[in-house]
Amino acid sequence: MAGSSSTARFAGRATLRRSLRLLGAFRYEQTAPDRFYGPLAADTAVMVADLWRGLHGGPPDGRTVLDVGGGPGYFAAAFADAGLRYIGVEPDPAEMHAGGPAGPSAATFVRASGMALPFADDSVDICLSSNVAEHVPHPWRLGAEMLRVTRPGGLVVLSYTVWLGPFGGHEMGLTHYLGGARAAARYTRKHGHPPKNNYGSSLFAVSAAAGLDWARHSGALVAAFPRYHPRWAWWLTRVPVLREFAVSNLVLVLQPRD
Repeated sequence: MAGSSSTARFAGRATLRRSLRLLGAFRYEQTAPDRFYGPLAADTAVMVADLWRGLHGGPPDGRTVLDVGGGPGYFAAAFADAGLRYIGVEPDPAEMHAGGPAGPSAATFVRASGMALPFADDSVDICLSSNVAEHVPHPWRLGAEMLRVTRPGGLVVLSYTVWLGPFGGHEMGLTHYLGGARAAARYTRKHGHPPKNNYGSSLFAVSAAAGLDWARHSGALVAAFPRYHPRWAWWLTRVPVLREFAVSNLVLVLQPRD
């Protein structure tokens, strides 16, 4: 499901050129983070603003965005540039101080778990989680927390890497198709240390079907589409089994109700 009205503006930007640009940036994640996270953060801020416009008809200027798993500041800078008030949540202090832009002085960073957000009900306008759900043992508890803290009529964007897609194994590459535990053991033998995203502790097998099922049962689902695909390939989200291998990264767009 694409959700025509809510995604129409962003769909116009979802071109093959954009897909290739982001795909080209992925190879720099480990070696040159600025070249990866900078463009990704900017693209994410545009996506969120477009989705807000689709739901509300105007820009999200001055709105508060809570970014669950925001990392070291790239997203803070991108959302500040877009005119939003930014709050970042990050459980790992090493990630929070991993370099990158420090973010504007007005930004707030909180060390906490996305599965137990230290915020009141209905306290933010927008809640975002970018590529975090596959790193927690209870991804839909994370989703429920995001819905809880977002005001009715606001916007929740939960985007995650699908396990059976080509990037499901993260730095383990395509060896995750051998099984997560076997891929992690193979990586450790080859490199002399376990992968950063270690299967069973910091990386979990999350399916597209599970995310769609949770989102539908939440009663808040507005749209779902593959994050990095051009618009003409969004139909893949609607096809069981195929979507597990072809979607790669699934975006769930939700709007909390009264």
